[in-house]
Amino acid sequence: MPRPAPGSARSNDAAPVLDITRRVEFAAAHRLHRPDLSDAANARLYGPCAHKGGHGHNYVLEVTLRGQVDPATGMVIDLKELKAVMEREVVAKCDHRNLNLDPDFLRGVIPTAENVAVGCWRVLERRLPAGLLHRVRLYESPRKFVDFYGASAPRNAGVPLAGAAANGAVRTPPGATPQSRRPRGVR
Repeated sequence: MPRPAPGSARSNDAAPVLDITRRVEFAAAHRLHRPDLSDAANARLYGPCAHKGGHGHNYVLEVTLRGQVDPATGMVIDLKELKAVMEREVVAKCDHRNLNLDPDFLRGVIPTAENVAVGCWRVLERRLPAGLLHRVRLYESPRKFVDFYGASAPRNAGVPLAGAAANGAVRTPPGATPQSRRPRGVR
């Protein structure tokens, strides 16, 4: 089968599908805290992450796009374009900021790594070519990261700040306490 001419429509049969990933870093502070709980209950739920002064992380955000290689360019996307979107939509809003207060896309949720990853997905999905965003991976530390694939997530994903227990958003396995899900102080 002949290859499409440069600049012509992509051929679904000829162009391989690849994953391409770009990484950015930002430093940010946050506090894990539910205002509907007492300080003691927050300390039991979040351990040292509930400290009133907050704490910080050096986050690493990896964004993976999946798509066909454009025969005209040899690329799925120009990585300079992906970097620019990541810098503008995430890094500029989060770097040296308080995740509880500053990024507009995190307002109203507890800024756990899980919720930050979902927030990053949502803001990036609106700014990238349709259908290319495959995965958001957010490292909160070198040993802890979360992956979010977006397509199967409900639009209301993320634990809201108020009323979380009332609407069932905080899920603890039967017979488990929040502390039994992870070692104390490990996020």
